[in-house]
Amino acid sequence: MDLILIGLLGGLITGISPCILPVLPVIFLTGGAQSARFVGDGDVIPARRSRPYLVIAGLVLSFTLVTLVGSLILGLLGLPQDVLRWAGIVVLIIIGIGLLIPRFEQLLEKPFQWLPRKEVKNRGSGFGVGLALGAVFVPCAGPVLAAIIVAGSTGQIGPGTVLLTVSFSIGVAIPLLAFALAGRGVVNRIRAFRTRERGLRIAAGIAMLALAVGLVFNVPQALQRLLPDYTAPLQQELTENEAAEEALGLGGLVTDENRQLDNCTNGAEELESCGTAPSIRGIEQWLNTPDGEAIDLEDLRGQVVLIDFWAYSCINCQRSIPHVVGWDETYRDAGLQVIGIHSPEYAFEKDAGNVAAGIRDFGIEYPVALDNSLSTWTNYRNRYWPAHYLIDAEGTVRHISFGEGNYEATEKMIRELLEDADPDVRLPAESGVADETPELGSTTPETFLGSSKDVNYGGEDSYRAGRATFEFPREQDADTFALEGDWEIATQYATPTAEGAEVRLSYRASEVRMVLAGSGEITVHTPDGESRTIEVDGTPRSYQLLKGAAGSGDLTVEIPPGVQAYSFTFG
Repeated sequence: MDLILIGLLGGLITGISPCILPVLPVIFLTGGAQSARFVGDGDVIPARRSRPYLVIAGLVLSFTLVTLVGSLILGLLGLPQDVLRWAGIVVLIIIGIGLLIPRFEQLLEKPFQWLPRKEVKNRGSGFGVGLALGAVFVPCAGPVLAAIIVAGSTGQIGPGTVLLTVSFSIGVAIPLLAFALAGRGVVNRIRAFRTRERGLRIAAGIAMLALAVGLVFNVPQALQRLLPDYTAPLQQELTENEAAEEALGLGGLVTDENRQLDNCTNGAEELESCGTAPSIRGIEQWLNTPDGEAIDLEDLRGQVVLIDFWAYSCINCQRSIPHVVGWDETYRDAGLQVIGIHSPEYAFEKDAGNVAAGIRDFGIEYPVALDNSLSTWTNYRNRYWPAHYLIDAEGTVRHISFGEGNYEATEKMIRELLEDADPDVRLPAESGVADETPELGSTTPETFLGSSKDVNYGGEDSYRAGRATFEFPREQDADTFALEGDWEIATQYATPTAEGAEVRLSYRASEVRMVLAGSGEITVHTPDGESRTIEVDGTPRSYQLLKGAAGSGDLTVEIPPGVQAYSFTFG
C-alpha cells in the first residue's frame, strides 16, 4: 500500500511540475486535434472520442517501459540513458513531418498497407504520439522516478519496483489526461477549430517538431530553470519520511530462499540463526579462482564462509576491505572461506578489468564474483556497501552486518564458528586491523554528482540531466556541493563542457576523495589557501583531494572538459 500511495502521489506531483511544460502544447494539440475528413457540404466526421485517452495511454506505456525495462536493458548493455531519449526525439520528428506532409505519412504507411486501414492511419488515434512523448518525458524526474531508474539500471526489478513504476505512471497520467481532454473540448466546442482539420494537423506537426528541436538543444531544461520549482516542497515532504525511504530503498524480493534472513539483527553481538544461506546466482565472471571456476555454497559445507558485498570505488568498502583481507589471511588455514561479491554501484564498476585492478590494489586473494546484474545482491535482499554475511559449517546464516564497523564482534563470531566446526582447531591471534570507521554523523555523506542519485546539491539552479550553466550560490549549506560554469549532467556523473568549470564542496571530514575518470588535470583549492594539481587519466577511480586532521570547510576543484566527476567520498 505504501508503494502504491507513494507512486501515485509522486506521479501526480511530477505531472503538475514545471518539467511537463515543454510537452503540454503537444499533448493539448494532439489530444484535441481531429484527424477528420469532410463530406458533402463541409460537415466534419470527427475521429474517435478515445483519442485523448490513446495519447495518454501511449505516453504511460512508453514512459513505464523506458523507465523500467529501458533502464534495465541499458544498464546491462552499459549504454547511456540518452539512447532511448534520442529514439523518442526521432519518432517525434517523423510524426511531426507526417502531420505536415501527407505524402510523407502515406510513404510511412506503405509497408503496413496489408493491415486493415483503420489500424494503420493515425486518424483518431494518438497512441504513436504518446509513445514518442513517453520516451522524452522520462528525464522529468522527481525522487520517486529517480529511485525507479536506479533500480532498473542496477537490475533491482521485482514486483515492488513494477508496482511503484505503474502507480507512478498512473499518477503522471491523471493531470496530463486532463490537459488532453481540455484540448479535445476546445476543438469540439469552437466551430473554427472543427472546420480546420488541416490547420490543426499543421499546428500539431509544428509543435512536435519544435519540441524535438528544443530537446536536441536542451531548451526545455533552460526554460525550466527560469521557473521556480513550485513542487519541490511537496516532493520533499513525500519522500523524506520513514515509510517512503523504506519503500524507495527497493530491497531484494522476499522468497522462500531468503525469508528467514529477517531473523538476523544487523550488527548483533551474538550469533543468531537466520536460515540456510541463499545461493550465489547470476554471476558474470569469477576472479581469483582456478581457471575462473564458479563456487557453489553447497560445496563449502564443513567450512565457515564469510560473504562480503562490496564495490571497488566505494569509500566505505575501501575502509572495510582491510578487515576482510586480514580475516582471510588470519583464518584461511583454520577453515574460513571468504567470498567477495562485487556488486557495482556505477556502470564502470561492471568492467572486469577495473575490478581486477581494484583487487590487486587492495591485496585481495580470496575469490571474487562479479555480480553485475545484482542477482546475488537481490537474492540476499541486500541494500548496503559493504555488507557481511557470516555462514556456519552447516550452511546457515548466523550473523549479518551492514555498513562499516562491528569488526570486533564479527571477528569474535568467526572464531566461535571455526571452533564449532572443528573443536580441535588451533586459532592464531586476532587479525589486529585497526578500526578507522568514522563516528556516525561526523563526516559529510557520500556525495553523488549524477542526476539519478543527487541528494545534497546546494546550488540555486535546478539540478537535472542535460547541459546547463551554473553559478555558485552566495551562501552554501554545510554538506552540499555546487557548480560553476558550463556542465553536462549525466545519470551517473557530471562533466564540464567548457573551460572554467568548478565544483565547490562544503565538507566535514579528515579525508576527501573524488571518483573521477577521463583525461585531464584538476586543480584543488583547499580551505587554507593551498592549491595542488592532480593528473586524471583512465577509467574511473578514487583520487585523494585532502587528508589531515578532522575539520570542515569549503573545497573548490577546477575540472577541465574531458574529465567526468562521479562522486565525493569522505573519511
